[in-house]
Amino acid sequence: MGFLYISLTILFTVYDQFVLKWRMNLKGPLPENLNEKFSFMFHAYIDLWIILGFLVAFLASLTCAKAMTKFQLSQAYPIMSLSYILVFCLSVFLFNETVSFQKIIGFIFIFLGVLIIGRSSRVLFFI
Repeated sequence: MGFLYISLTILFTVYDQFVLKWRMNLKGPLPENLNEKFSFMFHAYIDLWIILGFLVAFLASLTCAKAMTKFQLSQAYPIMSLSYILVFCLSVFLFNETVSFQKIIGFIFIFLGVLIIGRSSRVLFFI
């Protein structure tokens, strides 16, 4: 069950990030004027998709807390950084974000870090 909680945390986190990015892109840039910023953010936060994103983020925190009952923090949290890798890959395909040499190197370091920590603590027994 612990792996299910970690997987759900990753999926909920990635979903939340993409919903927020999608909806905020539709709203346009943040205004410069302070009053306009408050109005902008108010209208953003009453968007049903953004509210759903916040609810999913809350679900991610619940599944993360449950995962912490099954694993040590030093084991589970690095594995959850797989969400960074998923966000990177999906953002390239869904939002046409650029891929740079630095991003690829960061991607490799995150993946290797997860692999090393997961194997050393036997959390990623399947790799």
